[in-house]
Amino acid sequence: MPFVVAVDGPAGSGKSSVSKEVARRLDFGFLDTGAAYRALAWHAEASGIDTDDAASVVSCLDSFDYRIGTDPTGYSVQVGAVDVTEAIRDPQISAVVSAVARVPEVRRHLIELFRSIMAAVDASGIIVEGRDITTVVAPDAPVRILLTASEAVRMGRRSAELTGSSVEAVGEQLRKRDAADSKVVDFMTAADGVTTVDSTELDFDQTVEAVIGVIREAAPFLAPEHVARGAQISEETP
Repeated sequence: MPFVVAVDGPAGSGKSSVSKEVARRLDFGFLDTGAAYRALAWHAEASGIDTDDAASVVSCLDSFDYRIGTDPTGYSVQVGAVDVTEAIRDPQISAVVSAVARVPEVRRHLIELFRSIMAAVDASGIIVEGRDITTVVAPDAPVRILLTASEAVRMGRRSAELTGSSVEAVGEQLRKRDAADSKVVDFMTAADGVTTVDSTELDFDQTVEAVIGVIREAAPFLAPEHVARGAQISEETP
């Protein structure tokens, strides 16, 4: 098993973009676990499955032929022979993915898939980001991080990414998604042994370096130039 860094966080916390950049700088692999839930939602929709019916969603797991790359500089997502890298980001998929992700059988199936991808990565380490990574997918990872920020900051960052969307509209979307996903996992509170990196007062590069700083404390094999500066970091001890 490579050196695993587990990263959790709420929507708009920047965990995906930060995790990718950290992986790139450290020459680690990168696994976007949320893409699998989105790809399954796409597969269900393409198969004419009612995503609100849990039994129907479970029934399409056997035909869910999923593949994802782990190169942080660019990776594709495929379901069977179809490249769905862009399609899974469609608003229609975003609207139904929480219903798919809430199904316990789906989560168990995908968690095993994530673990197999982690074990097979061709790199010395891998950054795995999502919603229940530090507590369920990789609870024994040597580095577990909760990346968070204030709601106002998260709304501002996400609205800047979505051209034409107001802060108010984005805020409502974030609150709905957080509320839906929190019924399944607690991604807002750091579990014992999980380090919290609060990026509310940090810019992107500072956040990346803060995360690298946490990793470096547990990974002495990393190059000494990977040092965090200006981070707001706290750790919950067991």
